[in-house]
Amino acid sequence: MWEDRYRSAGDYLFGIAPAGFLTDNPGWMQPGQRALCVADGEGRNSVHLAERGLEVSAFDMAPTAVERGRALAAAKGVVVDYDVSDWAGWDWSQTYDLVVAIFIQFADPAARVGQFADLRRAVAPGGVLMLHGYTPEQVDYGTGGPGNRAHMYTADLLREAFADWQVERLAAYERDVQEGRGHSGRSALIDLIARKPA
Repeated sequence: MWEDRYRSAGDYLFGIAPAGFLTDNPGWMQPGQRALCVADGEGRNSVHLAERGLEVSAFDMAPTAVERGRALAAAKGVVVDYDVSDWAGWDWSQTYDLVVAIFIQFADPAARVGQFADLRRAVAPGGVLMLHGYTPEQVDYGTGGPGNRAHMYTADLLREAFADWQVERLAAYERDVQEGRGHSGRSALIDLIARKPA
């Protein structure tokens, strides 16, 4: 489905500018850090991290999206280690100083348990997870994301899932989002920034 969606879009479905979540929270991205962008789509977020001097790996299951990510990195003069991989195919034993997961709400509640476990594994001790997505109210807006409330995040859900980590930011809010044709309009968003115990 995602490959078809990217291919039929003809160009960058979600634009080439990074998610507002990253530009709003720049202090967590430090030059020299090893970073992973999961399900990174067309590369707008991984390229942003590379431009900030991080050593970035990224994957997505859609070959067309990864191809666009590589083209965007080349156009911006940065290097990102891109892989075509689905979630299950990624090597989650590799660890990173920073793991960035933006709009990855394709997992139902049962699958999300494993998804969050993988994210927790991928963060090195003392490292940081930056997770950004939608709250259930997003379904009413219909401006991006899946149309299933069960896939969305609440503050309580995230607080419980990362209860043993140091939560640096946990906030639900609404704003107008213009991130390509894929995310456009009033949106119900939620951010989690959490540090893994050292």
